[in-house]
Amino acid sequence: MSPSVSPRFFSTKEVSRHCTKDSCWVLLGTRVYDVTGFLSRHPGGEALILRRSGTDINQQLDGPPHRHSVNARRWLEQYYIGELIRDDVDDTQAPRQRIKGKELTGEEEPTGLSRCSKVDLETDLVDWRKPLAWQVGHLGEKYDAWVHQPVDRPIRLFESEFLEARTKTSWYMVPLVWLPVVFFMSWYCLTLLAQEKTRVHLTSNYSLLVNKYSFPVIFLLGMFMWTFLEYCIHRFVFHMTPPAHNYYLIMIHFLLHGQHHKSPFDGSRLVFPPGLASFVIGTLYLILRFFFSEVLGMSLFVGGLFGYVVYDMIHYYLHYGSPRKDSYMYGLKAYHVKHHFEHQRAGFGITTTFWDHPFSTVIPSEEAF
Repeated sequence: MSPSVSPRFFSTKEVSRHCTKDSCWVLLGTRVYDVTGFLSRHPGGEALILRRSGTDINQQLDGPPHRHSVNARRWLEQYYIGELIRDDVDDTQAPRQRIKGKELTGEEEPTGLSRCSKVDLETDLVDWRKPLAWQVGHLGEKYDAWVHQPVDRPIRLFESEFLEARTKTSWYMVPLVWLPVVFFMSWYCLTLLAQEKTRVHLTSNYSLLVNKYSFPVIFLLGMFMWTFLEYCIHRFVFHMTPPAHNYYLIMIHFLLHGQHHKSPFDGSRLVFPPGLASFVIGTLYLILRFFFSEVLGMSLFVGGLFGYVVYDMIHYYLHYGSPRKDSYMYGLKAYHVKHHFEHQRAGFGITTTFWDHPFSTVIPSEEAF
């Protein structure tokens, strides 16, 4: 809500009526928030919020057991809808801004999703009414802090409809494009290995036969190899710190990954466009073919390609899924949310936290959102 707009006022009775999945309100002191659109995204599950609907959540934000980050509190402000009128206050003494929960402007009360997309257009460092790709480079030393203050609204990158469309991808396009490649190349590798002509030369006098029964092991090694590449790309490319004086590196960083941290729930940009991914995938294939024989290199590659598909699907699910509490995915979701909201310089593993341990980038175990 813009500071220039007078807040609406709600009675305790009105707030208490919004305690369902279809309409969920919470309080922070006397401030009222409609978090309906955030229920499915909450890393702790929607049940935790629903149990506290209509009540003051200030204690839960401070913990224990969950200490919520500064960014989480800032994120909550996007859902602000008005103020609470205490029961002991004469309703006639409150500003006449309320008619059955609506403003006197005659406009219908917006939904939770529309409210949570608001950005202060007057004070923000960029003009959200224009494409952001050409603006972020001018932020200089302010860019890093700005990009790590997430908002819940779509981002427009380019004025051109053609370019803008190339930056968006539906989640199902990843398996639709790459799984047929995985299946075909798996069949091709199995066919070659079944001929039992592939040998790995360990010494000049000793070699090891690689047959079709070795393919699952090589495939799994390729998947494991991908988890390392995933970690390295995420840490050293996506989370590079572009020089404050370099306009173009800041812009490139924003296009590659910065826009995802600025708007982490933009569903159209949670997976890689196949065109962009093909450059990385093609490079991986050429490197493996350079160091290994055709069938070994291809078997490792197809495992790595499948690992990439799993990575993109898991990443999408971590932002939009509601995993069962205490499950593996529940832990990953909480871990990844902490990466977005509090520990942007740690927690680079997506499909697994394995590589964060040897490289000392593990997010502290204290839960935070």
